[in-house]
Amino acid sequence: MQKITKILTNKYLLTAVFFLVWMLFVDQRDFFQQRERKAELQKLEAKKRYYQEEINKARKTLTDLQSNPAALEKFARERYLMKKDGEDIFTLEDSTAITK
Repeated sequence: MQKITKILTNKYLLTAVFFLVWMLFVDQRDFFQQRERKAELQKLEAKKRYYQEEINKARKTLTDLQSNPAALEKFARERYLMKKDGEDIFTLEDSTAITK
């Protein structure tokens, strides 16, 4: 019993336990906040990758539209329903898509 009380009253052990409790629960940058911030950082990095991919796709489309007249015509016809003189445009809707 005396051995256990001697271990529990050891100043180094008490200091270490106090430090651990302080760092885990009390400190401004505690363990739980760090874990939440790390999860948020991962979400933000995923969003950053997504937007970088979208920027790259848009740049590729832009260079294609600037350099290829056929691609520009295709883009204008599909996106803005432009047509040549004497030409009719029919738009078809997908009736197999089920919306909930």
